[in-house]
Amino acid sequence: MTIYAALGAVEQGLVYGIMVIGVYLTFRILDFPDLTVDGSLPLGAAISAVAITHGINPYLTLLFALGGGFCAGMITAILNTKFKILHLLASILTMIALYSINIRIMAGPNVALLGTPTVFDAVSELGIPMHLSGLLVFGCFALLVTGLMIWFLGTELGQAILATGDNPQMITSLGVNTHTIIIFGVGLSNGLVALSGALVAQNQGAADVGMGIGTIVAGLASVIIGETVCGATSIARAFIAALAGSILYRLAIAFALGVEWGGFSFNPSDLNLITALLVIVALTTPNLKRRLLQR
Repeated sequence: MTIYAALGAVEQGLVYGIMVIGVYLTFRILDFPDLTVDGSLPLGAAISAVAITHGINPYLTLLFALGGGFCAGMITAILNTKFKILHLLASILTMIALYSINIRIMAGPNVALLGTPTVFDAVSELGIPMHLSGLLVFGCFALLVTGLMIWFLGTELGQAILATGDNPQMITSLGVNTHTIIIFGVGLSNGLVALSGALVAQNQGAADVGMGIGTIVAGLASVIIGETVCGATSIARAFIAALAGSILYRLAIAFALGVEWGGFSFNPSDLNLITALLVIVALTTPNLKRRLLQR
């Protein structure tokens, strides 16, 4: 694996790390299996791309993307809490609907951003090379989101989200409306995923309706890898582990795609197979480690 491939993997790990933090919020904290992210990531990309092509400041489009993803997550949570639809089915219904909505927003399957302003322009004007500008921008956004989430979960509302996922009966007895908390939490999760999608679209120079396929698999793999390697003994460490897991996952993918074993090599089409193998290794490693320690 070349140095440029490693830098590219770290860059992708940082920007998709924002998505992983959103996935961690629903799956680990709220205990809410949410497949909406496969649709909310391209939703954020579509909103940002269309807004940029209409002359809106690229930084402002990130807020639009965040809001669009928040609304998508709210719909999933409302279907679950108010209409009593199973959370997995509710998220699948929203994800399916978002496919058509994203095409409507872009007036087609994709939108090109060639020659349009992006969030990377300000960094490039400072004389920083192109292959480092994305790394710097994504690093700043990832660290900012991680820090804000750690701070937020220390607030009263954040503690209510933690308690709702851990013991909903207890928090209900204290007078907290768990439905409202779930709606806000799932909305926030998908807002972060859409923010990640908007940054990815500006970096790639295009938004595509199919760019969210496999997002939830990559997010879960990153969460599991991060917990296995770094542990999750506290909220701060859990979010840092999620971000680190995203980077390790992308590095592992880049390494697997660039290595040959006796004439055999993985192709980009084998990405799902590689992801499945990584998740299997991450899930079985703690048990193997525990057995070895017991012996």
